[in-house]
Amino acid sequence: MIHCYKLGGYNIVLDSCSGSVHVVDEPAYDMIEQFESVEKEELIQSLCIKYAHRDDVTYEELVECYEQIIQLKNSGKLFSPDTFESMAGELKQRSVGVVKALCLHIAHTCNLNCSYCFASQGKYHGERALMSFEVGKKALEFLIENSGTRHNLEVDFFGGEPLMNFDVVKQLVAYARTRERECNKNFRFTLTTNGMLIDDDVIDFANKECVNVVLSLDGRKEIHDRFRVDYSGNGSWEKIVPKFQKLVSERSNKNYYMRGTFTHANPDFLNDIKAMLNLGFTELSMEPVVCSDDDPSALTPDDIKTVKKQYEQLAQLMLEKEKEGKPFTFYHYMLDLKDGPCVYKRISGCGSGTEYMAVTPTGELYPCHQFVGKEQFRLGTLAEGITNPSAQKQFADCNVYAKPECRDCWAKLYCSGGCAANSFNATGSVNGIYETGCELFRKRMECAIMLEVAKAEVI
Repeated sequence: MIHCYKLGGYNIVLDSCSGSVHVVDEPAYDMIEQFESVEKEELIQSLCIKYAHRDDVTYEELVECYEQIIQLKNSGKLFSPDTFESMAGELKQRSVGVVKALCLHIAHTCNLNCSYCFASQGKYHGERALMSFEVGKKALEFLIENSGTRHNLEVDFFGGEPLMNFDVVKQLVAYARTRERECNKNFRFTLTTNGMLIDDDVIDFANKECVNVVLSLDGRKEIHDRFRVDYSGNGSWEKIVPKFQKLVSERSNKNYYMRGTFTHANPDFLNDIKAMLNLGFTELSMEPVVCSDDDPSALTPDDIKTVKKQYEQLAQLMLEKEKEGKPFTFYHYMLDLKDGPCVYKRISGCGSGTEYMAVTPTGELYPCHQFVGKEQFRLGTLAEGITNPSAQKQFADCNVYAKPECRDCWAKLYCSGGCAANSFNATGSVNGIYETGCELFRKRMECAIMLEVAKAEVI
């Protein structure tokens, strides 16, 4: 399967199954597009007519171009067959019973009252709660016991707002460090925070113990303060930005993400990216809101058109900043065309419900943070283990080839079938597709590939 598109002044041909990317001239682009549907002589003659005005496009050169396409096809770099489907189920099943990461819901409570919050202001449609040290300790032991031979184990302190239970966060990290030596494991911690409770103690801790921190900022002050407010309705921008700046500065401006959400209020999110750059932040992520269609924050069809154009303009801005010696990272454009995700990852996705689970303050297990509170997806508990194997089987069976709509999509081996939670919320099935998410993902991939092409040209 190939995907041909034009962006940034480049004619790009992606061979989906091999991952090969080709930058070609106009005649070659046209020839590749029609290669499988038009006979050789007819195709060459039609292109001779189309490019009759160009002295540099001759019949002989078009014949040579055709032969080069055949060579690329024979070498597996164009029109390569999809040979992954037969191994999809087997590869995914290998992950069942081996857990590599936990999302610890250290606090089901929050000090902000964001209207677009998927977690119901941190309560996850339940009661406010804080995880005890004992429950967190059991979670770490559960991870150790179920991690098999894996050495590196991932733990994300999540909420709600995890800093509302910071003492337990510190206790759990200290406990994990003692267990590392005893079990030959290496814990890598991430902290996700809205920033309201950051102080020097938090900064010192995060920069010593966390391989990554995710900091919630929606960009422009007026946009951020529209949604990210406290329970008195006051915006949080002025309180958190200086704290974020200090934290980032003291971790040498790396290993963090400024994570924002754009909604119907700001489909022109590039202005929020620019606002974050002006604040000195360079590791950025802006996510489209996911909510019901009747929610005031929901993106409209016109918004989607704006967002797709913004993605293109963002790519151009990144190229400009690269040339100026002021590069910045956008999470969704991080793409390794040479040593990218392995076959397993391309087929199986994030591993929610199998390799990755979320733990509630009371020790319940869910496939991921976005399923917490949805009782049908409750996998079990730390005390009892997996007691709902049928729910886990849905995720074990979930791969890109289990979704009929994905079969003919050129981006399927890049998105790996997309987010199971978004699929469920959109269709009622983890094997459905969230069409808006698919549309935006494909545009992001086109921009990310174009960026890599442009960088390679400079090199």
